[in-house]
Amino acid sequence: RMESLPEAVLIRILASIPAVELVLACRLVCCQWKNLVDGAALWILKCQQEGLTDAESQEDAENWQNFYFLSKKKKNLIKNPCGEEDLQNWGEVENGGDGWKIEELPGDFGKEFPSEEVHKYFVTSYEWCRKAQVIDLRAEGYWEELMDTTQPKIVVKDWYAGRSDAGCLYELCVKLLSENEDVLAEYKSETISIPQDNDANWIEMSHTFSNYGPGVRFVRFEHGGQDTLFWKGWYGVRVTNSSVTVEP
Repeated sequence: RMESLPEAVLIRILASIPAVELVLACRLVCCQWKNLVDGAALWILKCQQEGLTDAESQEDAENWQNFYFLSKKKKNLIKNPCGEEDLQNWGEVENGGDGWKIEELPGDFGKEFPSEEVHKYFVTSYEWCRKAQVIDLRAEGYWEELMDTTQPKIVVKDWYAGRSDAGCLYELCVKLLSENEDVLAEYKSETISIPQDNDANWIEMSHTFSNYGPGVRFVRFEHGGQDTLFWKGWYGVRVTNSSVTVEP
């Protein structure tokens, strides 16, 4: 009989069951199973078994069930971050000057990107170019109670560079929005100026939202820039490998 098994053995048996079934089915079997599914030990074991944390980890998650699901779901929510699909998935596009263009790395007077997985970048022109994406968190599987109670970290990253023979400007603005698209939290970089005759190295911009309060349903990511010499063509800032991730 299952109820006669030592709790440690029962946890090991339950840990072999898919996580969704644990929550939707096993949790309803009896009070003992409900307590085990709601407790930390089962989810710590599942995290260890699936490589989300190791046996010696000092990770002290407040809610191990949420830690498990957030770790399993972690992915880049920005679509087409490197221009492999032209400007697809990017909205509210502002095409100043000659507009946005996609180029192959490293590009003229440019440097290779730190990751070999990135092959292209977006480049701006001689007037401001901007583009944005709005991420629907519920559509991506992040339920309201999770966002309102756990308030997992929302990590934003972007990479930018100039070409070594031209100066340029760069900006990043990310907003956390409510159901009605009210701004609940915002990060806006300074307008970053890259001088002419720069080293063309790629630079990472990063910001982490935490303790942002209940009600967040959307993330609006916007970036852009221009060149500072007003040369016709595409001598402005280059951007690629943008990312928004929801993390434990």
